[in-house]
Amino acid sequence: MKVIFLRDVPRVGKKYDVKEVNDGYAMNFLFPRKLAQNATPKALAELETRKKDIILEREVQADLLMKNLEEIKGKVLHIKAKADDKGHLYSQIHEKEIVEAMKSEHRADITEEFIVLEKPIKEVGEFEIPIEIKTAAGGEVSKKSSFKLVVEGN
Repeated sequence: MKVIFLRDVPRVGKKYDVKEVNDGYAMNFLFPRKLAQNATPKALAELETRKKDIILEREVQADLLMKNLEEIKGKVLHIKAKADDKGHLYSQIHEKEIVEAMKSEHRADITEEFIVLEKPIKEVGEFEIPIEIKTAAGGEVSKKSSFKLVVEGN
């Protein structure tokens, strides 16, 4: 039976994949849990339009981010976090906290997936945070930028 996956199913298929699976597996596992739907011609047509909409949305999002990159370049972002006497933070700073601080301090809208951190920030100091926009086709880096993050201890 041919099905369209509505969600990622580990070791079977990813969201929007069209695959052939056993009838019993589809009827007893995938369909009741709403993980997949039957691949009818109508459903396949809807899938194609949905994929086109997703690609268009990503292009618009990347275009907006390109405009925001020019505003972000050279800016300094301040984040205050609890730290001990040696300058080590009690909790790590991840991409999510950086995005939230960027929105509140500079009103720049960026997403977590474009911030490139090798590892979470664990200490007080100044850090150069790189931003990379990757194209939808192939995952090539189309634009790079960066800003300075100053982590201050409380």
